[in-house]
Order: sequence, then C-alpha cells, then structure tokens
Amino acid sequence: MTEAGDTRPAEGEARAPRQSGLQRLIRHVPLIAPVLLWAVPCWVLLHGGQHWPPPATPVGTALFALALVGMPFAMARGHGRRQQDRAAIVGDTLLGVGWVLFTWSVLLGVLLRLALTVAGVGESQDRARIVSCAVLGVTAVLLGWGYAEARRVPRVRRLDVVLPRLGPGLDGFRVALITDTHYGPLDRARWSARVCEMVNTLEADLVCHTGDIADGTAERRRAQATPLGTVRATRARVYVTGNHEYYSEAQGWVDLMDELGWQPLRNRHLLLERGGDTLVVAGVDDVTAESSGLAGHRAHLAGALSGTDPDLPVLLLAHQPKFVGQAAAAGIDLQLSGHTHGGQIWPFHHLVRIDQPTVAGLSHHGVRTLLYTSRGTGFWGPPFRVFAPSEITLLVLRSPRH
Repeated sequence: MTEAGDTRPAEGEARAPRQSGLQRLIRHVPLIAPVLLWAVPCWVLLHGGQHWPPPATPVGTALFALALVGMPFAMARGHGRRQQDRAAIVGDTLLGVGWVLFTWSVLLGVLLRLALTVAGVGESQDRARIVSCAVLGVTAVLLGWGYAEARRVPRVRRLDVVLPRLGPGLDGFRVALITDTHYGPLDRARWSARVCEMVNTLEADLVCHTGDIADGTAERRRAQATPLGTVRATRARVYVTGNHEYYSEAQGWVDLMDELGWQPLRNRHLLLERGGDTLVVAGVDDVTAESSGLAGHRAHLAGALSGTDPDLPVLLLAHQPKFVGQAAAAGIDLQLSGHTHGGQIWPFHHLVRIDQPTVAGLSHHGVRTLLYTSRGTGFWGPPFRVFAPSEITLLVLRSPRH
C-alpha cells in the first residue's frame, strides 16, 4: 500500500517506458520536415548575406512562407478524404520543388561557399549571391529535366538472368515487367497507351505488373488503366497488389485487372510449360494487405506455392523488395518487385534503403534467390524523376544447361 501523495508506481504496476531523445525527435519529424524543407532554401537564397535590392527579400520570404503553409494544406485536400485532383497536383508539385531546392541549398550552400572562399572570393555578399544563383540555376535545370523524365515513356532495360534450376526448354523465356504506374491526378491515359504499345513490341511470353497501379479507386482511374487491356503476351499477363491499392479499395483494382484480362495472383500460382520444362509463376498480396482489414487479403507465400513441385523453378511477384527474406527462406529462384522508384528524386534513395534491402537492379539473397527491383514505370506524387529514370524491364531467363 502506498502512502498518500506518493507518486511512485505501486509494486507490480507497469512503468511507462521512457522515450529517448531520438524517439521524441522522430515523433516530431512530420512537423519539423516541412519547416526545414522551405526554411533552409529561404535562408540560403535570401538571408545569407546577399543584401538583395528591395523588394526581393520580403517578397521572396512571403513566397516561401506561402509554400510552407500551402503545401501540406493542398496535399491534405488532394490526398485526404476530399481527393481533389487539382489540390493534389499543387501539393505534389510543391513537395518536389521543395525537396530539390532543399537538397541543392544544402549541398551548394556548404560546398560552393567553401570553394569560393578557397578561390579568394572574399566579400560575403558576392559569395552569397553566387551561391543563390547557382542553387536557382541547378534547381531549375533539374526540375525541367526531371519533369520530362517523369512524363516520358520509359526506356526498356534488357538483361539476361541465369536461373540454375531452369530447364533448357525454357531458355530464352521473355518476361516483361511494369510496375508502379501510379495513375493519378495528372491524367496519363495517352501515356498509359504508349507504355502498353512499347510493352507489346517486346513480344514477351509473360507480362507482369507488380502493383501500385494507381492513386485513387479503380472507378476513378479507369480511363488511365484501360489501355492495360491491350497488352499482349504469348503465355500470360499477371498482376499482384501494391501498398497503394490498399489506400483505395484494393478489391476494385483486383476486379478491374481481371476484367482487363490480367490474372491477379493473390497468393496463388500458375504453371507455364515450354519445351518439356515447367516454370512456376506465383504471386502474393502486398505486405501491407493484412493491416488493411480487407477480408482475405494478406501476403501468404505458403498458400501461393501450395501444391507445386518443390523441384520446379519459381518466379515470384511481390510488390516490395523486403519480402525477399521470406522468398529466400522458401528457396524462390527469382523475385520481381517494384515499390522503391529507385528513390525517384535524388538523394531520396538513401532514405528508401532504411526500409528496403535494395533500391534497384538485380541482387542475390540467400542460397539461390535472385531479386530484381524495378525503378518503376511511372511516378508517385511529385511529377519529377531526378537521377532515377523510370523503366520497362525485359528479363530473358537463361538455363545453364542450354
């Protein structure tokens, strides 16, 4: 029994865990990040000793303040319950502009100032103005180039992948991969049609879409997704859900893909035969599916492989690369994934690596499992791709016994 006024917990009473300084900081990141995103370039461009003639500094500062307030407001209206596409475009664009401005304000604000000091550019006003002009110039070039990169039809990336268990009859089997199309507020119906035309030129045996078809419901983005029905494959067209499907009625997307002639591999598989040899093509729901609360949706690899011959090679579709841990434990031969966008806007890929084992390309895991991570076919949110080009991938499977 504790005395009156004693604030110590009674015996057996759980103590609230004390949070570290880092944990407390992480809790405030959503509030701190937008402020830093706009405050840092505002200081580098306007308040770092430039002494711009009036009214440049007060007007510029007001614009940065407007962006700081307007970006989260627009994104909330665009991606929240209201789902207003125009607001989403404004918010997403501001996010991309802010990220590029912030990145190059930090880099040039430090490195270029140091270089100018070493070079003998002594007056602080001259140094500050040169840095400001450099930041604005680099940002303008990267945003213009990044916008063009995001909106163009992706280049085709071709590579041969040797699978030790692949039978000689399947040597040369062609797998086309598209992923993360992210049809969204910017209408990309024509872009979608051109992507599908490009896929058809590859004459693939199997065409795969590894999720994140769109941002929005199937009903809302149907016009942009409809060209997927024109994709041709000699054997099959298969699809698995991504995490963004679970933000917008995933079952509607599963149903639409089925309607368009794609086979949703929801924890199931199919067998493809050629030249007397067989390939298992399996798929799992995204790892976020179970937390969505949608009945019957979860990533279940054992269910996807149920009834298969363990001696057959397996090609697995899983939206997120981090599923490769389970794939490697099960002895999967090749996993195809997307999700990362290759970082989309440099240097965001460093943050992606915190959550995913790989950002792009072919990697080896466990005893025999290969993982191919696509940089994605479209883009999410900000309509920019900087040093992370989109791709349509053609993987040609090779047998070592051919």
